[in-house]
Amino acid sequence: MKELALHLLDIAHNSVSANARNITIEVKEDTKSDLLTLVVKDDGKGMDAQMVQQVIDPFVTTRTTRNVGLGIPLLKAAAEACGGNLEIHSTPGKGTEVKVTFQRSHIDRMPLGNLAETFFSLEVGCPEVHWTFIYEVDEQKFEFDDTLVKQELGDVPLTDPLVLNYLRKEFESGIKALQASYSEIS
Repeated sequence: MKELALHLLDIAHNSVSANARNITIEVKEDTKSDLLTLVVKDDGKGMDAQMVQQVIDPFVTTRTTRNVGLGIPLLKAAAEACGGNLEIHSTPGKGTEVKVTFQRSHIDRMPLGNLAETFFSLEVGCPEVHWTFIYEVDEQKFEFDDTLVKQELGDVPLTDPLVLNYLRKEFESGIKALQASYSEIS
C-alpha cells in the first residue's frame, strides 16, 4: 500500500470482519513533536494475547479468502522505518485498538493519502457500523460522528444520491479546511 489512508481502510475492514458495531478512526498530526499518530479502535470480538503476537506475522491471518495477511506487518515495518512503532491492544469479547506512530517529517514516511475518500468509503460501505472519524492537526480538529446523520435520515439510505453528495462534501470540506489552515501557519 502506498498511502496510510489505505492502511486505515484495511484495519477498519478487519474491525468490521471482527463484528465491530462501533469503530473510531483517529489521525493526529503533531507538528511540534513531529509525530503522526493513527489509531483504529473497535468493539469487535477482540483477540487473545497469542493472536495479537501472531498478527504481525505476514503468514498468519484469520481471513478465509487468502492464506497470508500483509497489512499489519507492512504497516509495522513502515512505521519502524520512520522512527515510529505499531502497538495492538486487544481483549477477547471487548475489542481491539491498533495504534501506529511515525516521525511526521521522515523522508521515507508514505503520504497520508485521501482521508476524505477513505472515511466516505467506510461510512457508505458499512452503514451498519457506528463510525467516528477524527482528524487533528495540532490543536485544530475535524470530527465526524455519524449518529446524528443516521438519526436525521431515518429510513433514507446512505446511498441516496443527495446523502452521498452531502457526506462526500462534509468529509472533503472538513479535512481540506484543516489542512489549509495548517498550510497557512507553516
